[in-house]
Amino acid sequence: MRYPIVLFDLDGTLTNPGLGITNSVMYSLKKYGIEGQPRESLYRFIGPPLHESYEKFYSFSREQAMQAVSYYREYYEEKGMFENEVYPGIKQLLRDLTKQGVLCLVATSKPEIYAKKILDYYELSNYFYYIAGANMDGTRTDKAEVISYALKQIPAEYNNKKVLMVGDRSHDIIGAKKNGIDCAGVLFGYGSREELEEAGADFVADSVEAVRNIILLDTAMN
Repeated sequence: MRYPIVLFDLDGTLTNPGLGITNSVMYSLKKYGIEGQPRESLYRFIGPPLHESYEKFYSFSREQAMQAVSYYREYYEEKGMFENEVYPGIKQLLRDLTKQGVLCLVATSKPEIYAKKILDYYELSNYFYYIAGANMDGTRTDKAEVISYALKQIPAEYNNKKVLMVGDRSHDIIGAKKNGIDCAGVLFGYGSREELEEAGADFVADSVEAVRNIILLDTAMN
């Protein structure tokens, strides 16, 4: 195999969280009198740290953004995290990689406690050696920090083995590059080919099967 160790993003890579995240954003924005936002316009909240998206897209101050995250979590903890679905083929991919001896981990900017609950709910947790995510206090949300944290959990016997990060947004690619590992962008999530290639993706996969080939085969699929 080309990559004995693989880090997977969660939102937009393992699961499609679009409904739950956008419903949670709508709930939070309503607290500020902001309503009627097209759902599609809120997909940009999927992937980056939440507080950064409130600051960037709605010009919230840092204090406002952190309060908006708190409102977001009111809905997300009760309903939003389960308004979600596993992408077709992902469970079989994880099952096959595990059988092949690939060490799989999760590296997500979502709070680690939420990531674990979601993966437990969809019966995916057992495929991962470690689930690395952000802290609830807003620290370790930068993707490079999350990836660095995940890499530190890898057992010593895997030292010097090649690592691949798989994600759907530029943050995944940039974070991987900052940590000196290869990266594959997936097109079945929320990032475009242009976004992924501009960020420097080593591979771009348009399907779950393409991800499998990137990890296991000797010939690259770009």
